[in-house]
Amino acid sequence: MIYQELINSATLNSHFGQENWVIMDCRFSLADPAAGYRAYVQSHLPGARYAHLDKDLSGPITPTTGRHPLPDPAHLRRRFSEWGIGNDTQVVAYDDMGGMLAAARLWWLLRWLGHQAVAVLDGGFPAWQKAGLPVTTELPTVRPAIFEARPDDQLWLTTAQVAALPPTDLLVDARGAARYRGEMEPIDPVAGHIPGAINLPTEENLAADGCFQSASELRARFTAILDGRSPAQIVHQCGSGVTACHNMLAMEAAGLRGSRLYPGSWSEWIRDSGRPIGTGSANNG
Repeated sequence: MIYQELINSATLNSHFGQENWVIMDCRFSLADPAAGYRAYVQSHLPGARYAHLDKDLSGPITPTTGRHPLPDPAHLRRRFSEWGIGNDTQVVAYDDMGGMLAAARLWWLLRWLGHQAVAVLDGGFPAWQKAGLPVTTELPTVRPAIFEARPDDQLWLTTAQVAALPPTDLLVDARGAARYRGEMEPIDPVAGHIPGAINLPTEENLAADGCFQSASELRARFTAILDGRSPAQIVHQCGSGVTACHNMLAMEAAGLRGSRLYPGSWSEWIRDSGRPIGTGSANNG
């Protein structure tokens, strides 16, 4: 059995000591990019390696990209190999934001490179701590593996492809409603949204305890926006292509498979001042 979307703390704990499982700590703060590694050094799941959103899970920023461009597949292949991830490894990623930041990003990147045995720890580090499960300060000794990358570029869209989306497809913006409406923008230099996009904030995928809603609740949430479309007609975006992965993960956990990602997202869209910008109430496009 492999785990492909979510895994809970009790199940992960039951697999400790098994060969060919790799745990990835993906904690990260946009406000303080060094905070995640500091937290990792202070306490992490036994055996966990650390993945940095900017350094490991993103490519170099250029004048035409968003804030977290896709990394080069060769770079990812090397990092996965260095972390001990082979093509038959079960990977579990966690962060401390319910998967909303780098854990879901790592999940998507592995899927992009053809690796299906990857799941996000439901509830992340807080849920693990709440369950009273073991943590450590000991840094792991990692045996490198051989990871062969098989990128599937049908899973994501360029900015030009997003601009040319047919009206039958739907762009889903994962940011908070105020940012979507253009009332505030704490990160990017321009506020608003891509015209035609609807708003579906990622935090609404989670219950009060920080874990994902049930599969049936998630299915109801996303079926409402599908409105007769297939999941393959959904394209997810956010500010920089990171939290959008959380909406995709939620759809997959609900059994709605096949949606795609716009990695450049809002921060890349606004690089060209000639591209249109929408503002106003959520879900009015």
